Amino acid sequence: MNRIKLQSMLKDFFIEDIGDGDINSEFIFPPSQTGVLTFTAKQSGIFCGKMVIEDGFRILDSAIDAQVYVEDGAPLEKGQVLAEIRGAIVNLLAGERVVLNLIQRMSGIATTTHVAVRKTEGTRAKICDTRKTTPGLRMLEKFAVKSGGAFNHRRGLYDAVMLKDNHIAFAGSITKAVQKVKENVGHTVKIEVEIETKDQLREAIEANVDIIMFDNRTPEEIAAWLSLVPEHIITEASGGITLENIHDYAKTGIDWISLGFLTHSYQALDISAIVQNKSCKEAHS
Repeated sequence: MNRIKLQSMLKDFFIEDIGDGDINSEFIFPPSQTGVLTFTAKQSGIFCGKMVIEDGFRILDSAIDAQVYVEDGAPLEKGQVLAEIRGAIVNLLAGERVVLNLIQRMSGIATTTHVAVRKTEGTRAKICDTRKTTPGLRMLEKFAVKSGGAFNHRRGLYDAVMLKDNHIAFAGSITKAVQKVKENVGHTVKIEVEIETKDQLREAIEANVDIIMFDNRTPEEIAAWLSLVPEHIITEASGGITLENIHDYAKTGIDWISLGFLTHSYQALDISAIVQNKSCKEAHS
């Protein structure tokens, strides 16, 4: 994860939430009053967001001491303390919501990803994400996928070619679309083509693409069609794949399974944030 980019994102998030100042806390707590903010897991799962905690609070106050006790990708148990942040209460409360929102979501993605990866054990299939991410949060969400034990697909429209049905329809055919791309991209850019029929599969093979995606095909169809694909072409399955049927897809012999739900249908992990001041009075936020 690009730490410079992360810090820039966090600054924007804080500006959105704090605006011209936190009128909830600044009128109550003097700048000199210090406390401890504790993050605790309220359910089991996989943690993600260590740098968010460390950098988030230090952006607000360089004197804050942020101690994170778990690493990205580590399992969490209900009741486990994830981190303790010590510093001025006004700054702890100003940063708490933004940081908590992010680590809950990132940990939720990591947890869902971990479950998906476990369901493919014993097969050759590897799990990856898609571009179905939250606008503005792609870097964080893809980092969470990696923390959960899976891999990242392309990061955007700029780092790999993926010819989908609309590209093919406008170009006229898979052959024409691939030919135009090969005339313009360099040798380091891979070309992936999405197919839905056996005729499209044969055309993609003839065009000598790097990756063929079987889109919205059943496990039975994929298992039957894979025998047509030369070994040097990477295969991928996507569309209609759930945690309930993912093992059926994995055991077909497919190389990769891309899952949109990792970043668009996950459930945030429940994590609490509690501030405790010197007199041990708790403030729930």
